[in-house]
Amino acid sequence: MSEVKKIKVGIIGLGPVGMILAVKLVEAGCDVAICDKDEFKLKKIREEGIILQHVFQSVTKFERVYSKVEEMAPMDLDFLVFALKSYHTPGAVREAEVLKSEKLSVIAAQNGIDVEELLIPGFGELRTMRMIINYAGNTVSPNNIRVSFFTPPNYIGPVDDRRGEQAKQFADILNSVDFKTQNIDSFELVKRSWEKTILNASLSALCGVGRLTMAEAIADADTCELIEQIINEGIDVAEKEKIRFPDDFVRKCMRYLKNGGDHFPSLAVDIINNRQTEIDYFNGKIVEYGKKHYVKTSLNLSFTNMVKAMTNKNVLSRMPGVTGEVNKKIINKGLVEKDRSSLFYKGMNCFLGIDLGSAYTKFTVTDDQGTTVFRYLLQTLNKDRQAMKNVLQAIHGVFNIKYSCATGYGRKHFTDSDIIKTEINCGAAGASRFFSGPKNIIDIGGEDIKIVQCDVENHVSNFYMNDKCAAGTGAFLSEISERAGINDTDMSTLASHSEYDKELNSFCTVFAKTEIMNWVFDGMPVQDIARGIYISIANKVAKMKMVPGLPIYIIGGVIAYHPYLSNILTQKFGKEIMTVDHPQYTVSYGAAIIAKQSYVEPAAEQADAKELSKVQ
Repeated sequence: MSEVKKIKVGIIGLGPVGMILAVKLVEAGCDVAICDKDEFKLKKIREEGIILQHVFQSVTKFERVYSKVEEMAPMDLDFLVFALKSYHTPGAVREAEVLKSEKLSVIAAQNGIDVEELLIPGFGELRTMRMIINYAGNTVSPNNIRVSFFTPPNYIGPVDDRRGEQAKQFADILNSVDFKTQNIDSFELVKRSWEKTILNASLSALCGVGRLTMAEAIADADTCELIEQIINEGIDVAEKEKIRFPDDFVRKCMRYLKNGGDHFPSLAVDIINNRQTEIDYFNGKIVEYGKKHYVKTSLNLSFTNMVKAMTNKNVLSRMPGVTGEVNKKIINKGLVEKDRSSLFYKGMNCFLGIDLGSAYTKFTVTDDQGTTVFRYLLQTLNKDRQAMKNVLQAIHGVFNIKYSCATGYGRKHFTDSDIIKTEINCGAAGASRFFSGPKNIIDIGGEDIKIVQCDVENHVSNFYMNDKCAAGTGAFLSEISERAGINDTDMSTLASHSEYDKELNSFCTVFAKTEIMNWVFDGMPVQDIARGIYISIANKVAKMKMVPGLPIYIIGGVIAYHPYLSNILTQKFGKEIMTVDHPQYTVSYGAAIIAKQSYVEPAAEQADAKELSKVQ
């Protein structure tokens, strides 16, 4: 056991598969680090540990709980397990490349055919292994999993058999705590992955489309007949790949599925919650290999296309009833080209940027050329808790979102994006698409003022922020203008009709309110008050550090609603301050640009693109 205790394992992805595996590795004496983007989940795990119920019952504490993959680097890991969705894997692989070492083995603990190939671009075939999972669970709470079944054994094997000793070592670790796992070679691994995927494909999509639990689906004679036919299609394709199953394989599959329990498979849960699914690696792979061998896979093709239609091909925006009407209004309001039907974007690769600001959340969707096709604004502190979900549903219902990036104050608590980046980097990326080269960027937001400096390659070279006081920000402007009785929408126009040249003496909001009231009581014209407030903000910005000689651009929500402020800043700096188009969306636009830059096209799509180019 002393040797086992020295084994260091990292796990990326804390769904049921990742959390159950993490608990078993700790029980086996391993030094385990866990990583996930969901900060709320991580907080619960740090405070309470991971709780398993039903088949396994335990409460396990973890010392190493991380939100960033690179935080595991000092551990010098022996094994790194990827226990997340296949569509999140390429991004995680890129982040995890900093953990590479000669001894490191990476493991795909994921369902589907060929999912291990997602790890190969970052780590190579020699380091890559695959684990076939024969357990499952449902989330009770962020750190609490009800383990619905374990049908031993699990399997683990290498892509390259030279890594067989490491696969055996990992299996031995799990077997030491009776979490039965069989070590197999690379040929057997392919067979077992097909076997498990045929099982998943037979039921997962059906349960999602029909809103049936596994127990409900398998208990109905009609659906059982459908399930058997889906299995037989998978067997026919597998045989063309030289994979042989025993004569009683279908019977064994049905018996296995009957033990699945009264719960929804993971892919079905994603369908029900209108999330992206892994259908391409389940039924979709059977279809793909069927086409390769000219084998008809009618049922698998039907379920593949049905799931895609339900989750990301414009069905959500056409849902009947209240939800459908809400989604239509969102899309109609946010579409940039109003004369284009939402169907126009059905087959187009798109990218989503989300800026979760202190006052407003901004959504921007771009096509693969970086052209904005959709913009939408939502109050962050919205009384309607469904509002954010409605916007995301509408977006994913119309646009084929390939990758997404979240930024802003709320990014760390937002789990529905592929990656997160700071608003500094996103703001620079957004502004640089229009104004390339060295520059200063002024970003006046709801709670802070940022000065971002970019180099000749548009990279952030430095940045500065105002102090913790909100003076000069959007919040400051709203409170002061309200006290002066000026509407935000009128303030810019009023200031443009004034030649007043004095500012507020105080930047403290409380004292500034008193000073504004003195101006009002003294009978100062409202246009002079408006201009005086702008001068105060311009002086605040001018005290922050800028690189002399470089052009200055301004972005952010404040300049969107107060365009005359740029005139005051131009006078203050003695040079033109240029406002980026749609300044309130610059950061979310930059996030969409970064999402596009970070996206790695799956191998299958690359192959299709190459074939298409040959035809053209």
